[in-house]
Amino acid sequence: MNYDNHNIFAKILRGEIPCNKIYEDEFILSFHDINPQKKVHALVIPKGKYIDLDDFSKNASSKEMVGLLKGINIVAKKLGISTEVGKGYRALANISEHGGQEVSHLHFHLFGGEKVGKMVE
Repeated sequence: MNYDNHNIFAKILRGEIPCNKIYEDEFILSFHDINPQKKVHALVIPKGKYIDLDDFSKNASSKEMVGLLKGINIVAKKLGISTEVGKGYRALANISEHGGQEVSHLHFHLFGGEKVGKMVE
């Protein structure tokens, strides 16, 4: 599968669609989910054109990998859900059709602010 330059996250990264930004640096953009599933529900996306975690793991640079992981932690702290400042959170990445991925750009959902519940129902 090739990267789709017309997916919603690509459009957000290009500034064609607005978002409620939480944090941005050279590697990631984070924003509030428009349809939150928990009290806190944010998205963290890499700025590179990666379809999913498999694509990212195979093709991203070491700097991009570290930037994404550190970015997730920075966002969790800003939202008050990291174990450093809060009670914890769930970071979730869906991969491909069977994993439930709906947008073909790697993204992590951060859920928190309340007990998240079971992993899979």
